[in-house]
Amino acid sequence: MKLYCSIIRPIVTYDCETWVLKETTKNKLMVLERKVLRKIFGPIKERVSTWRIKTSDELDKLIIHKNIINYTKVQRLSWFGDLYRMSEDRMVKKYVNGNRC
Repeated sequence: MKLYCSIIRPIVTYDCETWVLKETTKNKLMVLERKVLRKIFGPIKERVSTWRIKTSDELDKLIIHKNIINYTKVQRLSWFGDLYRMSEDRMVKKYVNGNRC
């Protein structure tokens, strides 16, 4: 889990503060996250010779409902807070407020 949270998720969500999250994008991110987590946690041995992969609900419990979509939303809110605290002379703040240079 440390590997996923410290290396893989930041690479996948680089610059996510500026993304527009459409349903198709959300679905693709969730599919990617589940595939990666299934590789990390591996299959479950049920009986002597049977194995199965973890379900989406089991994976959700393992990451304690901190999925990639929630992470992206938190990053966007954090960026908005940074933007709010910026001084008025910064170019980014001028652009967001509509005062195009």
